[in-house]
Amino acid sequence: MANHQDEANEPTTERVGIRLHDGPLRKPKAGGGNHPQACGGKKKTKIKRRGLGLIVAVSAIVALPSTGHAQESLSSWAASASDRYLVFPDQSYGYFSGVSVKLDVWQVQTKKPVPTVIYYHGGGWFFGDRTGALPYLMPWLARGWNVINVDYRMSGTALAPAAVEDARCALRWVYRNAEHFHLDTDRIIVTGHSAGGHLALMAGMLQESDGLDNNCPADSSMGDRPLRVAAIVDWYGPTDVSDLIAGPNRKTYAVAWLGSLPDRDSEARRVSPLTYVRAGLPPILIIHGDSDPVVPYSQSQRLHAELDSVLVSNEVYTVPHGSHGMFGAEADIEAYRHVWDFLERFVPSIPKQTN
Repeated sequence: MANHQDEANEPTTERVGIRLHDGPLRKPKAGGGNHPQACGGKKKTKIKRRGLGLIVAVSAIVALPSTGHAQESLSSWAASASDRYLVFPDQSYGYFSGVSVKLDVWQVQTKKPVPTVIYYHGGGWFFGDRTGALPYLMPWLARGWNVINVDYRMSGTALAPAAVEDARCALRWVYRNAEHFHLDTDRIIVTGHSAGGHLALMAGMLQESDGLDNNCPADSSMGDRPLRVAAIVDWYGPTDVSDLIAGPNRKTYAVAWLGSLPDRDSEARRVSPLTYVRAGLPPILIIHGDSDPVVPYSQSQRLHAELDSVLVSNEVYTVPHGSHGMFGAEADIEAYRHVWDFLERFVPSIPKQTN
């Protein structure tokens, strides 16, 4: 694989590498207010660059056999890794419930816009953070995409709909900072696993009129446009929260997310992707194991049927006997083949895989 600097400055679907950059961040003012980062404002701080290789992640990004030409390709990729990516960690996109919510930007070293994936981690809305999501970013990094890795408020900090509001604010931040980070807003994919899959659905399906953008409302003085994504890739995310807080499918993680809200039932409907099915939604790929004990497989089937009824392009890729993730290497590889095929068919501007 060529690793010339001039080629590194062009969009590519070749395997790419990583360099970490960081710099000072201003602490948002308490309570948010009009502070630009309190509602997904434009990044204004100057980022001081320093190099730090993350080559330890290379073997996880590219699952190649350990013999012959494949091993040589992996070694070449690792050697040029720091020439391909910049990482801008700890970007604050809001200040809510007394905490600064942050994301990381993994930017391909190019001055031209390339596709961008926004990733929301899982954890039942009550545990986990973006630092544990690195393995799930690898397939996108290997294709040469920009990656936005998002944290959001857990139920221990703020009950529903806080995580949904944060998911939308992160998308607003990406729009407002697209030029700075060379992000193509016409080719944004939102994705996540489990609770993150749910948030990806909500981020991509909601409209401003649905009332969940009030923490980061559109501001014409900042050139804001309606938030749209090119496609949604949902990995076994809940689609009907009401189904999870009572009855045979009751799950404690969903009950905890709604807590003791006085309008719990209506709030559960408000944060359910099934509530927002309508014509004109972006293409949606759903990946789910049919033996999932955590998020009922039937929820994905219901979303699929509802999307079909309004003629939204969508597919369900079923992992036979699949549990809640942990499908195994071969099943994961096959699932990602379906991801790439789906995106190449329904998002024409997505570059085709070349490796």
